Amino acid sequence: MTAPTKRTIMVVLGAGILAACIYLGVRHTSGKWTGVDENVVEKVAKEAGHPATRPLIDTDQGDLLLFVFLLAGAAGGFLLGYNFRALFGREPGRRGAENAEKQQRESK
Repeated sequence: MTAPTKRTIMVVLGAGILAACIYLGVRHTSGKWTGVDENVVEKVAKEAGHPATRPLIDTDQGDLLLFVFLLAGAAGGFLLGYNFRALFGREPGRRGAENAEKQQRESK
């Protein structure tokens, strides 16, 4: 049996520390995490005399917010894929020396 490498020891140690932090974080929280909206914005709005109103598009209903993020990610991925050549300036499949040779021929 071979001795464990430094990398293996560091990965196991890091995974153990991460697991301990997650365990302690989950165990010592009250369950509900309030966000900036509840802690800061609503408090300041009440102090200024402007109580919270119902949002125009209520995304707290079911999985609507998840669906909106899914659509945004799909649209962003489509746009990135469609404009890949314009954004990154390379032809797909041509790398390294082949691409350098092509650029040299075009520059002459």
